Amino acid sequence: MRLINACHFSGVVLYYISMRIDKFLKVSRIIKRRTVAAEACDAGKVYVNGRSVKPAYTLKIGDVVEVKLGTQPIKFTVKSLNDKAGKEDASSLYEILH
Repeated sequence: MRLINACHFSGVVLYYISMRIDKFLKVSRIIKRRTVAAEACDAGKVYVNGRSVKPAYTLKIGDVVEVKLGTQPIKFTVKSLNDKAGKEDASSLYEILH
């Protein structure tokens, strides 16, 4: 997880939290291993906001991600970015879209 300085607004500095897409897919347990997540990105099977992305793509809260692995693609919105999430917390990082 990284803090990115987004902008200065009325003397207040706003920060956004971000994370690499391959790491998010692993932490959220959508894909079991980070290397497999990176390979899926390289193969063009991962889309963020409708665009194919590479493993180093910086994911932000609110992004819509689509993973096309297997017979059923999964589409979800990123709700939270957390470096470490337990088995119980992993599903709270995203919301499935139908």
